[in-house]
Amino acid sequence: MSIRPIDVARTDGGPQWVEAVGTPEGVEVWWDEPRPHEGGRRCVVRRLPDGTRVDALPAGWNARNRVVEYGGRSWRPLPGGGLVFTNWADQRLYRLNGGEPVPVTPAGEARYGDLYLPPGRDEVWAVRETGDVREIVAVPLSGDGPVRVVVEAQHFLMNPRLSPDGRHVCWIGWDHPNMPWDGTELCVAPLDDAGAAGAYEVVAGGPRESVTQAEWRDADSLYAVTDPTGWWNVHLVRRDGSGGRNLTPVELEFGHAPWKPGLATFAVAGGRLVVVYGTADRRRLGVLDPETGALREVGGEATHWASTVSAVDGRAAAVAATPYTPLEVRLVDLDGGGHEVVSAPKPLPDRAMLPVPETVTIEGVHAHLYPPAGVRGPAPYVVFVHGGPTGHHPVMLDLEIAYFTSRGLGVAVVNYGGSTGYGRAYRERLRHRWGVVDVQDCARVARGLVELGLADAARIAVRGGSAGGWTTVAALVHSDVFAGGVAHYAITDPESWAAETHDFESRYLDGLIGPLPETRDRYTERSPLLHAGRASGPCLMLHGLEDAIVDVSQAERFVAELDRHGKRWALLTFPGEQHGWRREETIVAALEAELAFYGLVLGFDTPEVPPLKLEGKPLRAEEEE
Repeated sequence: MSIRPIDVARTDGGPQWVEAVGTPEGVEVWWDEPRPHEGGRRCVVRRLPDGTRVDALPAGWNARNRVVEYGGRSWRPLPGGGLVFTNWADQRLYRLNGGEPVPVTPAGEARYGDLYLPPGRDEVWAVRETGDVREIVAVPLSGDGPVRVVVEAQHFLMNPRLSPDGRHVCWIGWDHPNMPWDGTELCVAPLDDAGAAGAYEVVAGGPRESVTQAEWRDADSLYAVTDPTGWWNVHLVRRDGSGGRNLTPVELEFGHAPWKPGLATFAVAGGRLVVVYGTADRRRLGVLDPETGALREVGGEATHWASTVSAVDGRAAAVAATPYTPLEVRLVDLDGGGHEVVSAPKPLPDRAMLPVPETVTIEGVHAHLYPPAGVRGPAPYVVFVHGGPTGHHPVMLDLEIAYFTSRGLGVAVVNYGGSTGYGRAYRERLRHRWGVVDVQDCARVARGLVELGLADAARIAVRGGSAGGWTTVAALVHSDVFAGGVAHYAITDPESWAAETHDFESRYLDGLIGPLPETRDRYTERSPLLHAGRASGPCLMLHGLEDAIVDVSQAERFVAELDRHGKRWALLTFPGEQHGWRREETIVAALEAELAFYGLVLGFDTPEVPPLKLEGKPLRAEEEE
């Protein structure tokens, strides 16, 4: 038996934001979840204290936004059961309190994200993005009156928070060429009578220190996740910048790479903190006593807790997964340790069909191995490369992986140098070495599998999406290890991508490769597009036609070069898709094409999926010359 593509599509993605709300009847839990069968929209769901689950967002509405293109926190529950959210279609803020949603921001080009409800105020604060200009603004929930600018500061902003006494505001900001995991500033400013921030002080962070989240402890101090030691630890920070201390001085990560403003790895729960922490090999949930530093794990059997957590009345709402269960919303008793799954169950295959992952380190490179079903001796393998590249692949159920392992393909997920979850030193192995370290690490793991007798050296493929797609095509042209590659919405030429892409990532390559034009030689040397003739095997490219992060022309130019050099290729494009697959039909089509490709290049039959035709014709020797 094998896992079907539709099984993958219907469990794809997971809850992104959660919130626990205390009511007289008990704790409510709110979250948003993907709906691939509804065109990929994200629906906000509310679970009442009696266990009833209801869609808090009517059909046809999509709680997403495009702040920094990846989107920020897109909704918050209002007192009394209402909802404020950003709607994908027009990027406006809406209030919903029975009936149809009502807009509270004017129509226009502005986007709103990282929503926050300041206590005691009938307004929602958000990061407003208009073109490449970002401000923290206050929006009246009534929809009446003007939108007020609260903070104008750095080029990028996130994490607006009002102090308990209402007199100060804090936020996190950074400027080009930094990315938020390179260096950010935690800022505090007084609020004037009009509700706007005055001159601010930087109380934590800096050019080479990354603050990822901050919450007020009291009117004079904050809790903040920052990494002056090289590890994202929880710190106590004074409002005046004096006398701070590390509350978790261990080599574990209590933070994350903030690709989406609004993610949270800790929540204040009275006099204690609920924290998500660990490494990429195991992410835990714990309760931290900030006075003593005592840390008590309450995560149970889960191997991964996502970067979203909320706490109220001795309970925490968070999102967890295991190698055999998908991302699901859990309500955790912080004292008794009990767990209750509150999100709706998803249909899952028999556990016997799921691979048992093994976490390994091969020549200093972190990886997770998923063995193929029913195969003895060296097997065909696919090396999975995560995106980012500043990200990681956690240990958790991934039916996309199981789809292939159930068909006799082994999968090795490589958390190459540059990945998060192992401290800044490991993350910065990739600094100025993108296209070198990631390629070498993937090749090391592939060769290690061969030496261990697990993989057939002639039947190893590589695949990835976005930056993982870059590593896929770079590995094809800059190594001889892989028989073929599958690249989803891939970067193929770094210099043209830097000129074409959106503002948030427009200087990302300064740290990954080097600043232009001073280091143009590196861009030329590493560009898969410019070296397509070296490809060690065929390539399947898959791309959404509405991708604003990596334009489809990156794929089109690459396959044109493969064709010119007599290499084999296929290109599939998907209308209505952006950077990543959200629609059920796209997920199914992409999986089926990928399996058909592996059948062609790794040598096995795939009668259950539509055939795939590879374009291109090998050149004769005289044509190569």
